[in-house]
Amino acid sequence: MIPAKRLAAELRADATSGTEKQARVDRIFHALIGDPTGAVDVAIKTSALFLTAAILFRFMERRTLAEFAPFDWIAAVAAGAIVGRAATATDTSWLDGTAALIFLLVTHTVLTRLRFIPAIRRFIDPPLKVLIRNGTVDRRNLRRCGLTVADLEAVLRQHGHEGSDRIHLAVFEAKGAISILLTDGRVTRRRLN
Repeated sequence: MIPAKRLAAELRADATSGTEKQARVDRIFHALIGDPTGAVDVAIKTSALFLTAAILFRFMERRTLAEFAPFDWIAAVAAGAIVGRAATATDTSWLDGTAALIFLLVTHTVLTRLRFIPAIRRFIDPPLKVLIRNGTVDRRNLRRCGLTVADLEAVLRQHGHEGSDRIHLAVFEAKGAISILLTDGRVTRRRLN
């Protein structure tokens, strides 16, 4: 027979190990599942932020991705970061996310309007670069644009030209397209992929 003190100690040890096991299971459950009611809150906040962003973007100018200037990309990425962060952060409300999104889009709109002022446009938009002038390739401007001769030749082929000899001007535009003006005055534009 087991003495009473020893039996009581074994029962306490079993209870303690059971409590520790349950605590570990609870920690794993919380790490994987979290707070189920919090997940519902996140789903509601995500939907609200998506609808808010969709409504706000509806009032913005329509531009395709190919027409994005660098500051447009910054605004798009920042808007996505705001929506993503505010949707899942427990310490950020829908109102905080909406306020950040509104002010980001207002700032983007103001910056877009300020581009009509030449000094600001020169600061925001990259300058045009002449890549070909009267059939001669400007290798220095190619390097400045991050292009190789092979890149330029590929664009010329896409425009239907075998070489640069019939090209009056090839211009690297601010938004990344290359415009080609032929010696006969025709103009073609092709977005650089």
